[in-house]
Amino acid sequence: MIPPTGSTSRLLHPKEEEERNEEHFKTDHLLRNLKRHTISGGAVTVSAQAAKFGLNLASTVILARLLTPRDFGLVAMVTAVTGFLAIFRHAGLSTPTVQREHITQAQVSNLFWINLAVSGLCALILAALSPAMAWFYRDPRITYITLVLSTTFLIGGFRVQHLALLKRQMRFKAIALIEVGSMATGVLVGVVMALLRYRYWSLVGLSLATEIAAFLLTGLVSRWHPQLPSRNSGIRPLVAFGVHQTAGDFVFSLARGCDNLLIGRFYGAIAVGLYSRGAALVIRPLEQFLLPIGAVFLPTLSRLQSQPERYRSTFLRLYEAIVMSVFFFSSLLLALALPVTLVLLGRKWGQVSTIFAGFTFTAIQLPLSAAGNWLLTSQGRGKDIFRVTSINALLTLASFIVGLPFGPLGVAIAFSATGLLVRMPILYYIAGRRGPVSTSDLWTRSLRHLPLWVVMFVATWLMRAMVGQSHPLTQLLICAPVGVLTGIVFICMFQPQRKVATDLLDTVRKLNKNQ
Repeated sequence: MIPPTGSTSRLLHPKEEEERNEEHFKTDHLLRNLKRHTISGGAVTVSAQAAKFGLNLASTVILARLLTPRDFGLVAMVTAVTGFLAIFRHAGLSTPTVQREHITQAQVSNLFWINLAVSGLCALILAALSPAMAWFYRDPRITYITLVLSTTFLIGGFRVQHLALLKRQMRFKAIALIEVGSMATGVLVGVVMALLRYRYWSLVGLSLATEIAAFLLTGLVSRWHPQLPSRNSGIRPLVAFGVHQTAGDFVFSLARGCDNLLIGRFYGAIAVGLYSRGAALVIRPLEQFLLPIGAVFLPTLSRLQSQPERYRSTFLRLYEAIVMSVFFFSSLLLALALPVTLVLLGRKWGQVSTIFAGFTFTAIQLPLSAAGNWLLTSQGRGKDIFRVTSINALLTLASFIVGLPFGPLGVAIAFSATGLLVRMPILYYIAGRRGPVSTSDLWTRSLRHLPLWVVMFVATWLMRAMVGQSHPLTQLLICAPVGVLTGIVFICMFQPQRKVATDLLDTVRKLNKNQ
């Protein structure tokens, strides 16, 4: 990704380098058929997410049977701290590269070097903190786990701007190759290490191998080369936006990571292992679903900033599709929490089912909040991002403290409840104060799909009550189709849901025509 030593002439002539790399910054050609690029990018993203979901599910099923809750807990206690620093890897500087209508080689190059410097500093800070973390958790193994995982910061810092430029150009096939390829490599390494009885080091190896593979694949796919840092490039507004976003993300990350931190301190590694598995079964697939959708639609919305009506209609079509999908699947997860947990993780993880059930309400809040954040990000509202994330951080930390006396389950329920009833309404209020999409739009388009969730949950729960003594897999094979069929019938009967489903089918037909 950085030019080899033998190519120093490119570094010595920034203007020539800027001209050669101009193709990475132009977006005018995308506007001519933005809808086609968005639809095809969405199709690629969905395919990539299906592959990543399969890999994640396979690794969850296999590693849960090869490792113990204590193994997962040890690594989760470290990642609770690394999560505080993880947002500095991007430093909020990838978003301006995607979001700005016009950007130059000199600007992106300077952002690259800032990302690299900040990532390296984070790696050093984390390594220096490793003895203190071991003391805090009262476990010397934490020191070595932290030292190894600290290297992922430096590795990841190299590719932030390269990925941002790929997103700017809406090169979603290249991004899918990087994401799926690196994840497959990490899962393979983790499973092999687990089979060789490396225990918790298998999870460390999975993370490290994924990061290294992503670095190598990005280098192969991206043809952009940064030039040496330069002055007067006009990056001050870009850095200012990044500072606002990073500050907000850091404050929220600091609060969000306290759940594992507090549970690990007061209840130990086994409790963290159970809690982290319950959270991961819900939140990790959601992240795999949302991150690529954001990667597709943030560039689209950013290109439409000067066309408010088109911006609004594009966003609301996507938003309603997300809302209906979220209500559809989260109802099944709550009603079938116990059999889902037992089938995926095995009998020894039965205690996770109640924690998993508590997090199913986060499965509603997280996607709807992500959509609200897309509004703020695509409109370049850095101060509002900081305001929202700061408020949410305080509320998140408060929910952990309230739920902590009741153990991991109490923390899961308190976090989910405040997210749905407090944090999301605040976000919607701030996001809808400005811009083409109002707060009323967000609430109206979401609440009218709530009956779908109620009907599907009741039908699935009643069927499970009838077959509750059966094998967990049998319960899933009977109850899930009943819930899905109920949802399909409901969608066909009522106009708001039918319209969303029709729009989705039309999108698929248009994609087939383009192909």
